[in-house]
Amino acid sequence: MVGFVPKEMFFTKGVGKHREKLTSFELALRSAGIAACNLVRVSSIFPPNCKILSRAQGAKRLEPGQVTFVVMSEAATREPHRLIAATVGVAIPRDRELYGYLSEHHSFGESEDIAGDYAEELAAEMLATTLGLEFDPDKSWDEKKEVYRLSNEIVHVQNVTQSAVGDKKGLWTTVVAAAVLVG
Repeated sequence: MVGFVPKEMFFTKGVGKHREKLTSFELALRSAGIAACNLVRVSSIFPPNCKILSRAQGAKRLEPGQVTFVVMSEAATREPHRLIAATVGVAIPRDRELYGYLSEHHSFGESEDIAGDYAEELAAEMLATTLGLEFDPDKSWDEKKEVYRLSNEIVHVQNVTQSAVGDKKGLWTTVVAAAVLVG
């Protein structure tokens, strides 16, 4: 594994509910299709020349018990009707020989759109500052997206986000979102 640089990755998400917090997390991982792997959380670098696969394509690359590297976000609640979200965003540079950034964000009370946009913003900000682009954190999200497009340096941002509302009977509700590194 020394020197392992993933060539492919895929995004996935899931939600689980159970009276036990750990079991709700397990059910969220099952929903995401990654529960049978030994997950290792890594920091947030999108590898150079990495290809994004569909969830179905990526899932075919996994074997039970496999050590699998993920950038993962999770959130849990047992408060009835509480909105939770977990999201992973990515910002990929135009020059695919350079690395990009993945970001994790989890929140309470944010819709999937708001949480997902925030994760994209985090990833784009990290990439922009690495590329030496001016970044104004006080600008609105829409203005920042235009700056990213106009800069001609960031070619793609996206996110995977899972939200859920806390179970009305007080069961643990867990959401996960992950970028799964394979290949």
